[in-house]
Amino acid sequence: MPASNELPEKCMECVKSNASRYHRNCNFCRELEFQESVLCELNRCIQDRSGFECHAFQPMLKLVGPSKNKGFVSDYSSSRKIKEKFFLDLLNSDKIKYEKALALQKLGRDPDGVYVQLKYHFVCNVSLRRSVFSPANNLFDFVSDTFLRCSEQAGGFVDLLYLAPDHVHLYVESDGEFSIEEIVHRIKQFSNDAILEKFPLLRDKISGDAEIWDKAYFVETIG
Repeated sequence: MPASNELPEKCMECVKSNASRYHRNCNFCRELEFQESVLCELNRCIQDRSGFECHAFQPMLKLVGPSKNKGFVSDYSSSRKIKEKFFLDLLNSDKIKYEKALALQKLGRDPDGVYVQLKYHFVCNVSLRRSVFSPANNLFDFVSDTFLRCSEQAGGFVDLLYLAPDHVHLYVESDGEFSIEEIVHRIKQFSNDAILEKFPLLRDKISGDAEIWDKAYFVETIG
């Protein structure tokens, strides 16, 4: 994280509020122990300090009682083990197996001819962290199906892990034909066009001609 004197004023207010380490509206972030500071960094890296915008801004709150996080010491080794077990369970889950079979069936591809080599956890913010997918229940089925249809774009398989109001978690498998930059570009472009075509009123939430997804993204290999 940048030094406090390098942060935009709005970020400074969030820091002062002693905000939660994990996104308050994303169960996946909490289960994976995926820190919200990563989402903040993604938003900051594509903007200048002057005119900085963040719609996930958390105003400073007065603490009535002692903080539950007082005395917390980060254990990287323990956190890493939790993450590894989480993804191992995920990759072996019936959900992933079913979604992959469904995607291959829709794409008309031969499962025996698909040789997956690379597995990724991909995270991307909504533009300026606006709460576009709220309530998410009304959009989840279509957005999930849209990302499944992105499987061909990735040269493998794409599955929606969690749809938060202002960001998305994806599981991506690729045969290595495309670079991760190309895969991310294809997924974001395809999903952006499909979602806005189905729900044109979402444009009101993302300000005119802006696209749903920010340019910055987070990706990590998970197998």
